[in-house]
Amino acid sequence: MAKITREAALLYHSQGRPGKIEVVPTKPYSTQTDLSLAYSPGVAEPCLEIEKDPHKVYDYTDKGNLVAVISNGTAVLGLGDIGAMSGKPVMEGKGLLFKIYAGIDVFDIELDEKDPGKFVDAVKAIAPTFGGINLEDIKAPECFEIERRLKEELDIPVMHDDQHGTAIISSAGLLNALEVAGKRIEDVRIVVNGAGASAISCTKLYVSLGARRENIVMLDSKGVITSDRENLNETKRLFATDRRDVHTLAEAVRGADVFLGLSKGNVLTQDMIRSMAENPIVFALANPTPEISYEDAKASRPDVLIATGRSDYPNQINNVIGFPYIFRGALDTHARAINEEMKLAAVYAIAKLAKQPVPDVVNETYHVNNFTFGRDYFIPKPVDPRLITEVSMAVAKAAIESGVARKTITDWDAYKTHLRELMGQESKLTRQLYETARRDPQRVVFAEGTHPHMLKAAVEAKAEGICYPILLGNEERIQKLAKELDVSLDGIEIINLRHDCQTERRERYARILAQKREREGFTYEEANDKMFERNYFGMMMVETGEADAFITGLYTRYSNTIKVAKEVIGIQPEFKHFATMHILNSKKGTYFLADTLINRHPDTETLIDIARLSRRTVEFFNQTPVMAMLSYSNFGSDAEGSPATVHEAVNYMQLHYPDLAIDGEMQVNFAMNRELRDTKYPFTRLKDKDVNTLVFPNLSSANATYQLIQAMSETEMIGPIQMGLNKPIHFTDFESSVRDIVNITAVAVIDAIVAKKKKG
Repeated sequence: MAKITREAALLYHSQGRPGKIEVVPTKPYSTQTDLSLAYSPGVAEPCLEIEKDPHKVYDYTDKGNLVAVISNGTAVLGLGDIGAMSGKPVMEGKGLLFKIYAGIDVFDIELDEKDPGKFVDAVKAIAPTFGGINLEDIKAPECFEIERRLKEELDIPVMHDDQHGTAIISSAGLLNALEVAGKRIEDVRIVVNGAGASAISCTKLYVSLGARRENIVMLDSKGVITSDRENLNETKRLFATDRRDVHTLAEAVRGADVFLGLSKGNVLTQDMIRSMAENPIVFALANPTPEISYEDAKASRPDVLIATGRSDYPNQINNVIGFPYIFRGALDTHARAINEEMKLAAVYAIAKLAKQPVPDVVNETYHVNNFTFGRDYFIPKPVDPRLITEVSMAVAKAAIESGVARKTITDWDAYKTHLRELMGQESKLTRQLYETARRDPQRVVFAEGTHPHMLKAAVEAKAEGICYPILLGNEERIQKLAKELDVSLDGIEIINLRHDCQTERRERYARILAQKREREGFTYEEANDKMFERNYFGMMMVETGEADAFITGLYTRYSNTIKVAKEVIGIQPEFKHFATMHILNSKKGTYFLADTLINRHPDTETLIDIARLSRRTVEFFNQTPVMAMLSYSNFGSDAEGSPATVHEAVNYMQLHYPDLAIDGEMQVNFAMNRELRDTKYPFTRLKDKDVNTLVFPNLSSANATYQLIQAMSETEMIGPIQMGLNKPIHFTDFESSVRDIVNITAVAVIDAIVAKKKKG
């Protein structure tokens, strides 16, 4: 992990717009009508509806997606009592995490009040604003009283994350660590070093999971908390031990199975770990310096299972694995509280997730081939995209089953899809692609079988049920790579096109290709040589019907792939050109961009083909094309160069396709702004329509546009999708992720299905 300097931290928080969060409108506001609906007089109507039925506040406002992060700054991170205002950067950071991990909006609120009673009164007064309250960085023991009262007196979820967040994540980690160690929670001896809010809550939850109080020893700054100590507060008294043989940490950990540290750095020694039981579990969670360093713990004995609060070591106990998703499930059921059942549901969901195969995005983030459940991976990583569905759904179900939910979810598949779409993991379009492909899986050849992304994509596509994969490449290399990636090749065909057993097939393909291109100078000998190349061989598999679709591009330059596609597959007879399209899925909608890959400097005839192909492709995806042909000028204002070429193409398309909503040439801002376009150019055929298809004047503008959008936003891109070849041949590029390739595979499968139906 990169070292964080003071200068870098201050610059991060101050550069550009100060702070880390902002409020963004979610409704249109560009017209007077919009503003009248947003405020007076239109806003009166939802106010009156809420007055009649208070629960309708969830229908007409953001209450159901709004959490207050509230602190008085008395226990900020490892900084202590630095005051409410000084803690604001932390509260803003918490708001950022809520948003990026669970799509939850946050107002951070810093209360300059240390008196628990007055603090509670202030929070109660503002509570109607929110769907939930996250208490943060409030010192013990006041935090216990504050949370208890607010939970009793409010009818929305309240959770002090410093207590319960750490408790939930460490409990999930403990369950899994015990499984790895071959121990039962009812039997293990646990030492807890620290007696603050987190330590108390962790220990309580461990007891809920089955740990026995008599097996727990807790220490504070004075040593072991014993039942005969004077002036114990109520929370410490819960875990005071009757043992008289232990007074120090060294004595307490001797023979213990579990150490939980929520105290200060470097208090646990290697000798102490050596004195623990076999397969000791050490959770050294002090931040930024753990009770013992990861390196020292591992050096002390090889069988230790260690977790820390740091992201640069395995098994990080990180609250972000829990709190966003716990609140997500609570908010989505309009829960009155976050109760024990919901917390335990989160524990079990997190623990279960660590045992499942790890998504590619997690492995790539941490630069490993594959995380596997065991000593170095028994807690999910914070970037795991499945947390939003697994934990949120578990919490929501527990809220409903335990009776604190005011809204019941019945269609859990739909809720899961909603959560994935909320976080941009899935769009309606990609879901429809997968569902359509699953109805009739096709045989898909993956050209670069020895490329990790291509291999993983083939495995994932098979698991998704969208195709029957065929990998091209050396079988030994593919099998070795699969073993390294820990993926199964069951049910996946491997073809080594260079192997002697493929001689007859290569020769047959060569004869077919030579005959097909004999008037273009192709000889049998030349064609036979080309069959040792994966693109020629794979495309011939599709050409002969021995496969249904072909995916290529990770190793090969586009120019070469395009050349091969023209030679082997050919362009559909009604066109003279073929092209590619990228689909852009954004919050504003789905957009189709062409041509992003093939035609460098299209003339009028080429642009006409691109427009015709785009029309057909958009319809292929069950959408009605509304097409703008772009340039740097508007409607003939420049009569030379590319604007004139685009203008001529538009004239042709409007003449021959009178029912198609197409116009241009036009600048992209007029294409995307309906009000601006219709006001300035009321004659346009696009009047009162929102453009969804953009045809660019040349490859430079199209390619730069889609890559710029991809680089500057989290918008999902699907593509490139080929348009106009005789068979389903689809391209990727060397930057394509596994998910990109799987998406293209789904498109290729549907392409093959449609092609077969046309023939049939």
